[in-house]
Amino acid sequence: MATNAITMAPQGLGMSYYTRLFSKEIRYEFVRLLRTKAFSFSVIGFPVMFYLLFGSMNRGGLYARYLMPSYSCMGGLTACLFGVGFSLSMERAQGWLELKQASPMPRAAYLGAKLVGCAAFAMIVVGILLALGRTVGGVVFTAPEALRLTGVVLAGTVPFTAMALLVALLVPANSGPGIINLIWLPMGFASGFFMPLQYMPHWVRVVGPWLPTYHLAQLALGIFGMAQPGNVVRHWEILFGFTLLMLGTAWMIFARMEAKA
Repeated sequence: MATNAITMAPQGLGMSYYTRLFSKEIRYEFVRLLRTKAFSFSVIGFPVMFYLLFGSMNRGGLYARYLMPSYSCMGGLTACLFGVGFSLSMERAQGWLELKQASPMPRAAYLGAKLVGCAAFAMIVVGILLALGRTVGGVVFTAPEALRLTGVVLAGTVPFTAMALLVALLVPANSGPGIINLIWLPMGFASGFFMPLQYMPHWVRVVGPWLPTYHLAQLALGIFGMAQPGNVVRHWEILFGFTLLMLGTAWMIFARMEAKA
């Protein structure tokens, strides 16, 4: 069914048609996420609440400075896992994903809209945390540092959207929230989102550098001179390789599901 529908897609359409298609899909996805209060409040609320609690306790100190980039990474990870992982697993269970597969709409529009929607929420989190860091945390930073942090978190949404896509294709919808929490909470702690790894147990310090979230956190912390010693290029290489691995695996599963539709 899906294959037949895709072959019937209109031919020779101009760039303006696809631009409108992509823009509408992105707008509808963002509005959907915004109206889903459980998503918007948790993705924005958790990093903000944690920073208000812990960042204000060390106003002007190193911990307040540390938490600003690390919680920004946490906000990006949360937006990806719940915005794509949970919502896509629900759409798969409800049959919405099968309808999308059967329609002539390009796959890139559907998946790209989810990526952009999650990236938009990640940028909202970064903007709020930068404002709180300046006011509540007493953190001094420059405009280039703020822009670099925004860019790192924005780039970080790509690998973790790919991971969330794979999770959504594998995890049953009714167990999605629990499994996603079991993924992002341990990854966040082991990657140093909540406190530097040198204050964590030994086994966490061993496991942490193997996680992609650790390398994203190191890139963000490095902007403010708080990263562990390491090669910046190596961090980017690991994130790039992780993205390819997640996307390749998800694409094979997605194509197999589409062939069975």
